[in-house]
Amino acid sequence: MVEAFRRDGAVCVRGVFAEWVDELRQGVARNALDPGPYLAENVPVGGSGRFWDDYCNWSRIPEFERFAFRSEAGPLAAQLMRSETVQLFHDHVLVKEAGTDTETPWHSDRPYYLVDGEQTVSLWIPLDPVAAEASLRVIAGSHRRARDLEPTRWLSGESFYGEASQDRRTFRPRHDLEAGLASETVMAWDVEPGDVVAFHFGTAHSAAGNGSDHPRRVFSLRLVGDDARVVARPGPTSPPFPDHGMAPGERLRRDWFPFVVGSAT
Repeated sequence: MVEAFRRDGAVCVRGVFAEWVDELRQGVARNALDPGPYLAENVPVGGSGRFWDDYCNWSRIPEFERFAFRSEAGPLAAQLMRSETVQLFHDHVLVKEAGTDTETPWHSDRPYYLVDGEQTVSLWIPLDPVAAEASLRVIAGSHRRARDLEPTRWLSGESFYGEASQDRRTFRPRHDLEAGLASETVMAWDVEPGDVVAFHFGTAHSAAGNGSDHPRRVFSLRLVGDDARVVARPGPTSPPFPDHGMAPGERLRRDWFPFVVGSAT
């Protein structure tokens, strides 16, 4: 499992969070009734259904906080990252209602973030059954490439950092990847509630729309390890974490990003 994660940038682990599914569903329901300041609607005008996401709510939604600190998320992340410590970066809820045709575009999370390192992992946990054709899909080995995909805004498709996002020396245009998908190794899994797809922050990934008759609810936890450090970006990041007060090269501040496993010395 650890070697597959290192090699491919993603691995599916079965049933590890099955006992947390009901609690996480309750947390998602609470989030839907009381959204945070970063709630986003991702269905374009004329699209069907609803696709919304929200993040950075763990400190106000008790189900998310309990999961982050009491589940096996931290130990699993430490094992996959081969890290002595694990810090909580942020939580993320993604919900595609039944009959939603909007796809999640190809992207990697790393260029949106104010942190980078080899020891990073996202835990993508489905709370409903998802067939492989509608599930998270990843490009094997993409986390080890010299250039990340150009970061864009999901709804508008605009470059996330303006002209800086379009620098071909730094980022790979998304349409280049889409045009060459036939030559890529794309991995996707049929998943059940409580399974987890763990992937590196640099792994290119996407997901199709939800043509099923039930919602596709996902809870994701983003975690970092020993070597993760703050980096400078060309503009506000996503999540933005305004006024964080950290300088490039520093570890994430522990009062905002608490340790789930271990502690800094």
